[in-house]
Amino acid sequence: MPGLLRGVARTAVVAGTATAVSNRVSRRQQGRWAQQEYQEAPPAAQPPPAPPADDMSSKIDQLKQLGELKAQGVLTEAEFEEQKRRILSS
Repeated sequence: MPGLLRGVARTAVVAGTATAVSNRVSRRQQGRWAQQEYQEAPPAAQPPPAPPADDMSSKIDQLKQLGELKAQGVLTEAEFEEQKRRILSS
C-alpha cells in the first residue's frame, strides 16, 4: 500500500507541475501576441481640435442671446451676469 500512495503522490506532483508550466507558457504567449498586435496596430486617429474662432463665435452668439433675454425682461441683471460669467469661463 505505501508504494501505491507514493506513486499517486508522485503523479499528482508531476501533473501539478505540468499544469503550472503550461499555464505560464500560455500567459507568456498571450502577452507576446498582445504586444505584437499593439505594435502592428495603427495609432488611433484623434479628431483635430476645434478652431478657436468657432468657439469664440459660439460664445458671442450665446452672449447676444443673453442680452436679448435681458432686454426682454426675462433675465434679471444678476442672472445675466451669472450666465455671462459661465459662458466666458468655459
